[in-house]
Amino acid sequence: MSRRLISSGSEFESKIGYSRAVVDGDYVFVSGTTGYNYESMAIADSPVEQAEQCFQNIQKALQSAGSSLDQVVRVHYIFPNRDDFEPCWPICQKYLGVARPAATMFVAGLMDDQMKLEIEVTARVG
Repeated sequence: MSRRLISSGSEFESKIGYSRAVVDGDYVFVSGTTGYNYESMAIADSPVEQAEQCFQNIQKALQSAGSSLDQVVRVHYIFPNRDDFEPCWPICQKYLGVARPAATMFVAGLMDDQMKLEIEVTARVG
């Protein structure tokens, strides 16, 4: 079984000691992903805009791993403010409506107050 690490290029990966995603066997595990645009290192104020960017970041990691959002089998949503989840539902549907993975939403603090959500997924490869 092969194990492959996928990097986003974020400096935090080496500082903290993690990978954006890890391909292990038939699965890819994508780390909790926030709404930062990794090219500009900017983050929108809106949870909905951040959700859109989260999924774009996740999609890029999945493509690098030989997978796609349609192959997602599990998703974890983490929101500091539970009221921000429902406005993001259309974005979740847009990106995961085909896969319809098992899902859990947590309410928890995140590393930076600018972060309105974090999304973690597990997907099948291929």
